[in-house]
Amino acid sequence: QVQLVESGGGLVQAGGSLRLSCVASGRVDSINVMGWYRQVPGKERELVAMISSGGGTKYTESEFVKGRFTISRDDAKDTVFLQMNSLNPEDTAVYYCTANAWGVDYWGFGTLVTVAS
Repeated sequence: QVQLVESGGGLVQAGGSLRLSCVASGRVDSINVMGWYRQVPGKERELVAMISSGGGTKYTESEFVKGRFTISRDDAKDTVFLQMNSLNPEDTAVYYCTANAWGVDYWGFGTLVTVAS
């Protein structure tokens, strides 16, 4: 089992930045990929970015990232980060951390990001 706890969400003005954190616990040694998804009410959850245990990254092909978001990880702290810059109101969503371990996807409860115009 893997547990994930997100933090760092909140209210920010358009143009501002936030850094989300996700701390993993439990069988962290079995995690190979971690990442972030987001979900706007009434819409499907969508990929933001993923990072492998080797540090390889994959970002959504959707236009909304456009180099504004950066995913990173600190293995010593079992933590993955999402640095979000130049935020706009369309980025308002619940951001979920995910981890894959032995073919099983685990999810956190999410952290709400609200961008005010």
